[in-house]
Amino acid sequence: MTLGIAILGAGRIGQTHANAASATPGVRLVAVADALEASARALAGTHGCEIREIDQIAASDDVDAVAICTPTDTHADLIEQFARAGKAVFCEKPIDLDVARVRECLKVVDETGTPLMVGFNRRFDPDFRAVKAAIDAGRIGEVEMVTITSRDPGPPPAEYIARSGGIFRDMTIHDFDIARWLLGEEVESVVAQASVLVDPEIGRLGDYDSANVILRTAGGRQAVITNSRRAAYGYDQRIEVLGSKGMTAANNMLEANVLVADAAGIATPPLQNFFMTRYVAAYAAEIAAFAAAVAEGTAMPATGEDGLRALVLAEAALRSVREGRVVKVAEILG
Repeated sequence: MTLGIAILGAGRIGQTHANAASATPGVRLVAVADALEASARALAGTHGCEIREIDQIAASDDVDAVAICTPTDTHADLIEQFARAGKAVFCEKPIDLDVARVRECLKVVDETGTPLMVGFNRRFDPDFRAVKAAIDAGRIGEVEMVTITSRDPGPPPAEYIARSGGIFRDMTIHDFDIARWLLGEEVESVVAQASVLVDPEIGRLGDYDSANVILRTAGGRQAVITNSRRAAYGYDQRIEVLGSKGMTAANNMLEANVLVADAAGIATPPLQNFFMTRYVAAYAAEIAAFAAAVAEGTAMPATGEDGLRALVLAEAALRSVREGRVVKVAEILG
């Protein structure tokens, strides 16, 4: 079976998923839709697919699935439209910035029986998957503590911050998902601290650029997440998991796997400096996993429920910062 897929949104992430789809065996990139004609034309020219309107794609018999790479405020509406059209859906995170709206959307997904995958690409990073495999194989015993470091080289533009939903919904949400994935138990409580240390404009926009979060499960397992919008030394992405029998970790990726040692010390190349480079293998594996799940009728490896849970943790972290207290996840879930 060849899976016909359409890309909705021809921006940076749409281009990334189009590249991955075109390189995935058993997948054919059929069409692209974008409000900017030039962007759609460029992507279609690169991959030899058609340019179609969104409503045309929904009615197209040769499209089995869509990848939603449009602005966040369109995600939930598009998921519902294509669920009702009988298409499998891959959607970039988040489904929406509002928990209630996500629940409404997932109700439609459930009622229509739509295969839905949320784009938490870090689950598909080869190093992070190796950490998870070591846990699942019992090599470190029972998970006790997870430490996640995620720091960007620099802050995004102010116009992006203004529509991002804030650091917890936009940046930390990836780490919330990874924490749930590695802990093996649902998070019961959240406590967070956040500041503006990088760019005062981020504070004027009502957001934070530096944050630390502690998650705790009912069984007492903990995850500590540290985020910053600035790391002068590169894109800092590390994970460590402590278990009852040992530890497993994934370290940063360098621009080259080489070092120089002399009398002055040991020098290595700098860290990779851009998330699209750091996670190129993850994006490719993500689309391949989506296509395989659709073709085989198996469960999606990152579900709508995963998207909801990560957003709930983001809401709890924001409430914790604003109210200066530990927030129970049940307060957000209701």
